Amino acid sequence: MPGPSPGLHRALLGLWAALGLGLFGLSVVAQEPFWADLQPRVALVERGGSLWLNCSTNCPRPERGGLETSLRRNGTQRGLRWLARQLVDIREPETQPVCFFRCARRTLQARGLIRTFQRPDRVELVPLPAWQPVGENFTLSCRVPGAGPRGSLTLTLLRGAQELIRRSFSGEPPRARGAVLTATVLARREDHGANFSCRAELDLRPHGLGLFENSSAPRELRTFALPPEPPRLAAPRLLEVGSEGPVSCAMDGLFPASEAEVYLALGDQRLSPDVTLEGDALMATATATASAEQEGARQLVCNVTLGGESRETQENVTVYSFPEPLLTLTEPNASEGKMVTVTCAAGARALVTLDGIPAAVPGQPAQLQLNATENDDRRVFFCDATLEVDGETLSKNESAELRVLYAPRLDDSDCPRSWTWPEGPEQTLRCEARGNPEPSVHCARPDGGAVLALGLLGPVTRALAGTYRCTATNVQGQAVKDVTLTVEYTPALDSVGCPERITWLEGTEASLSCVAHGVPPPSVNCVRSGEARVVVEGLLRVVREHAGTYRCEATNARGSAAKNVAVTVEYGPSFEEVSCPSNWTWVEGSGRLFSCEVDGKPEPSVECVGSGGTSEGVLLPLAPPDPGPRAPQIPRELAPGTYICNATNQHGSVVKMVTVSAESPPQMDESTCPSHQTWLEGAEAAALACSARGRPSPQVRCSREGAPRPQRLRVSRQDAGIYHCLATNAHGTDARIVTVGVEYRPVVAELAASPPGGVRPGGNFTLTCRAEAWPPAQISWRAPPGALNIGLSSNNSTLSVAGAMGSHGGEYECAATNAHGRHTRRITVRVAGPWLWVAVSGAAGGAALLAAGAGLAFYVQSTACKKGEYNVQEAESSGEAVCLNGAGAGAGGGGGAEGATEAAGTAEAPAGGGVFAIQLTSA
Repeated sequence: MPGPSPGLHRALLGLWAALGLGLFGLSVVAQEPFWADLQPRVALVERGGSLWLNCSTNCPRPERGGLETSLRRNGTQRGLRWLARQLVDIREPETQPVCFFRCARRTLQARGLIRTFQRPDRVELVPLPAWQPVGENFTLSCRVPGAGPRGSLTLTLLRGAQELIRRSFSGEPPRARGAVLTATVLARREDHGANFSCRAELDLRPHGLGLFENSSAPRELRTFALPPEPPRLAAPRLLEVGSEGPVSCAMDGLFPASEAEVYLALGDQRLSPDVTLEGDALMATATATASAEQEGARQLVCNVTLGGESRETQENVTVYSFPEPLLTLTEPNASEGKMVTVTCAAGARALVTLDGIPAAVPGQPAQLQLNATENDDRRVFFCDATLEVDGETLSKNESAELRVLYAPRLDDSDCPRSWTWPEGPEQTLRCEARGNPEPSVHCARPDGGAVLALGLLGPVTRALAGTYRCTATNVQGQAVKDVTLTVEYTPALDSVGCPERITWLEGTEASLSCVAHGVPPPSVNCVRSGEARVVVEGLLRVVREHAGTYRCEATNARGSAAKNVAVTVEYGPSFEEVSCPSNWTWVEGSGRLFSCEVDGKPEPSVECVGSGGTSEGVLLPLAPPDPGPRAPQIPRELAPGTYICNATNQHGSVVKMVTVSAESPPQMDESTCPSHQTWLEGAEAAALACSARGRPSPQVRCSREGAPRPQRLRVSRQDAGIYHCLATNAHGTDARIVTVGVEYRPVVAELAASPPGGVRPGGNFTLTCRAEAWPPAQISWRAPPGALNIGLSSNNSTLSVAGAMGSHGGEYECAATNAHGRHTRRITVRVAGPWLWVAVSGAAGGAALLAAGAGLAFYVQSTACKKGEYNVQEAESSGEAVCLNGAGAGAGGGGGAEGATEAAGTAEAPAGGGVFAIQLTSA
C-alpha cells in the first residue's frame, strides 16, 4: 500500500498548526482582564462649582453600567462602553463617586475622589481696645471662617507692612475648613496710630490651581502712657480782689501729649488754659481773676485726662481785699517858708507808715508837718501800708512830690561864666537856672546886639564871640550873670576851592579835588558816600557809576570840616522797550497819554511824529515824566498809525518806531438811547431802542427797575416804568436811565348820578363821568335839547343842575377823547311831576315856559346847534353849554346804545350805561 502523498502530509501539518493556534487564541481571549475607569480620578473643585465625570470600560459588550454619587446631577451622556455625567453645586468637603459596569457576570468598579475648596472671602480681625497702655500686652485674633481646605491655608498677622506672626496649617485633615490665628503683642509707643491687619493665603498651586489671597480691614491701635504721679500745679497762694494771677499746671511723661485734656478751675470759676507741648511734657497756663464774691479760701484744681484715665492736683488759694493807701499834701505847690501838712491813710485793718514813722495803731493815719524850703523842692514823701493775710504780711505804698516855689539861682555848674568853642560844628548853647516855677533865661549883648539862642542846636560862627548878659526870671524874682563866649577857628571848605556840584561826561578823564582854607593848613580827603573809606585820587575814566555824592573832609589840629560834593555824569539818550513801548493802544476819554521815557542826561527832549496814512505829520501828545499843573491837554481824538519818536540831548539823538491804535469806551446819549420812550398798549412787544458807540463794539443790556419785565407778545400797561440800560466793552461801561410810558385808548369807566333817590321840585342833581386814558382824555357832554342852567367842573368831569325842571329830563352822554380814540357812555334822566303842580302854576307858569322855549329856540338857532350836543370845555366858566358842530344823534337818536368807543376807521361799539329817574314832588 502506497503511503500518503507529500502534499497531504503538508496539509495535515497545516491543519494541526491552525488548530493549535486557534486553541491558543481562545485561551488568550478567555484570560484577558476587563476594567472600569473614572476620569478625572482625583479632582479639586471650588465649593458650589460643577464637574463632568467620564465613566468608561473596555468590556466589549457590558450588560449595564452607572455612576454612584450623592451629589446633584445636571446632565448625562451615554455610549456603549461609556457614561458622562455633570455634577453641580458641589458643596461637600470630600466625596467618592463610584463608576461600575457588569461584564461577563462580573462587576467592574472604579472609585474617584472629589474635594472642594473655598476662597478666603472673609478675613476678620477682632476689634482692638479703644486705648491700650504702653508696656501692656494685647491680643490680636484673626478668623477666616469657611476657607479651605485648612491644610492649604496660611495666616499672617501684620503691623502695617511688617509681619508679626505667620502660620501655615499644613497637615490638617482634608475635610477641615476655616482657621483662627491668635497672638499676644506688647504695646509700644511707636504702635500709636499703627494699622494692624490679617492676611490669608490659600495655596492651591500644587493642585494645578492658583494662589488665593485676601486681607482684613486694617484696625488702628491707639496707645498711651499716663504716669501715676499727679500733675504739678503752680499758683499764687494769695490773690487780691480785682487782680490777676498766673496759674500753671505741668505734667511729664505723657504720650501722646497732644491727646491729653486739661481742666483748670478756681472754686466755681473754670479757667481757659493755653496748653503748650514739648515732647512728652505738657504745660497749661491760665490767668485767674479774683472777684469780691470769691473773697476767702478757695480751691484750685488741675485735672489731666488721657486714654480714659485721669490725674488730679489741688491747691488752696486765699482771695483778699487790700485798697491802695491815700497820701495827701495840704499844699502840693507851696511858696518858700510856707507850712505844709502831709497825711498818710489806708484801710481799717492796715498799719500805715509815713516816711518811716508808723501810725499809733492799725486803721489810724500818720501825719508830718514841715516849713517849706528850697531843699524841699521835689521832695518825695512815701506812704507805706501793711496788711497781714493768712500768716503773710502784704504791703502797698504811695508817693507824692512837694513843689516849693522860689526865686531863680544862676550857678556856675549850670551856667558857666566862660565858653570856648571851635568854629564850625553845631553846638547847643546852655545857660540853665534853678528856680520854681522854672525860670526863663535870656542872654544878649549889653549893647542890645546879638541874642544867644539858648537850648537850640546851631552852628558856631565868629560873629557869636563876645560878652553876654544872662538874666533868669520867674514870678518869684530874677538873677543876672555876665558870660563870655570864645570861638576858635577850624578848617573851612568854600564853593571856590571845593564846588558843591561837578559835572563829568561819560568816556572822558576827570579828577575830584577840593581845596580847604584853615590854620594850620588842613589835609583834605574825599570818599564816596555809603562805600568803604577809599580815597578818590588821580585821573578817572568816567563811567555812569561814578555819579553820586562824595564826602570831602578837611582836618587840622583845631578840628575838621566836611562837605558833600555831588558828581553828575552826563550821557547820550537811549530807548528802552519797558519805558517806551513799540505798540500802544489809546483809549478815548481815558485821560492817558503815550508815555515814552528816555534814559539820558541831561534829560532828552522827545517828539513823536506820524509817518504815514491818517497820522502823516501828526504830532503825538506825550505824557510828561513828572505830572504837574502844566500837563499837556488830553486830545479828544487821536489818529492811529505809525509814529517816529526822536529823543535828543546835547550829547546825541536816537530814533524809534511806535505803532498806535485807537479804541474808545461805551457812550450812550439821547440820539442812541432816548431817555423817554413811549409804547402803545396792544402793539407788538419789542426791546428798548438803545445802542451805544464805542470800540470794540459795546454790548447793551436793559433791565427794569424793581420787578423784572415779564415776557409777553403785546405791550401792556404794566410794561411802563424806569429801565436801566448798561453798555459794556473792554474799556468800561456807560449807564442810562430810560423812562418808558405806555399810552392807551380812553374808556369811560364810570358814569353815575347823585342823589340816588327822589328830588323835590327845584331840587339839584349831579352827573359824574370818570375816564381812564393816557394821555389824559378830554371830557365832553351832550345834554337833552332845552336843558338850561347846566354847570360844569373845572375838568369837565362833573355836570350839575340846580333847580331841576322838566326840560332837564332826557339822555345825557359823556365822551372821552385822546389821540388814540374816543369812547362814550349815556345815562337817562327822567323828570316827572304831578299835573296839579302845573295847573296851580297858572298862566304865569305857562308864560314862563313859553318864554323859556322861545329863548331856547333863539339860543339853538343862534349857535347853529344840531341835536343838542354841548362842548363842556367852552362852557365850564360861564355855566352855558356851547354847541359842537358835527355831533351825534339828539335826544331821540340813541338807538338804545348807552356807551360806545370811537377810533379812526371804526364804528361805535356798545358799552355799559344806566338810567337815572328824578321824581319832582310838590311841597
